[in-house]
Amino acid sequence: MKAILERRSIRKYQDKKIPDKELKKLLQAAMAAPSAGNQQPWEFIVLRDKGNLENIIKFHPRATMLKTADAAIVVCGNEQKETHKGFWVQDCSAATENILIAAQESGIGAVWLGIYPREERVKGLQELLNLPEYVYPLCVISLGYPAEEKEPSNRYDETRIHDEKW
Repeated sequence: MKAILERRSIRKYQDKKIPDKELKKLLQAAMAAPSAGNQQPWEFIVLRDKGNLENIIKFHPRATMLKTADAAIVVCGNEQKETHKGFWVQDCSAATENILIAAQESGIGAVWLGIYPREERVKGLQELLNLPEYVYPLCVISLGYPAEEKEPSNRYDETRIHDEKW
């Protein structure tokens, strides 16, 4: 519960390498996510090449933190692995949240950079990463050891809770 409540979007990183074993833990957490009918339509692309990371900024104006990130994970939905059409977005979102929580628990800073459904961002990543036409990038998760501290925010709001009916 602590990692969930203390998770924050981290956009400033130290010049420090994330070990491969830590990235593997994040991917294991991603693949532990629930999915519709257990279809698991996700695919993950790990990026470490600075050229690839910086090229994303060309079509995603809010991705400038990738300049200092050590790595990124691109979370994609594979329509050929869907048995329940249209649920890949929910399934990949659950996997993304698992990565963010696991990163927090591991002391790794992370931020979710939305790609889908912005057509220019989807096409940009599809071209940059040579994705097949049936694979859609949902997001990019920027990763690095934090060079900033953010206090946890309490977002709990009783006014958003409704019993039985609106």
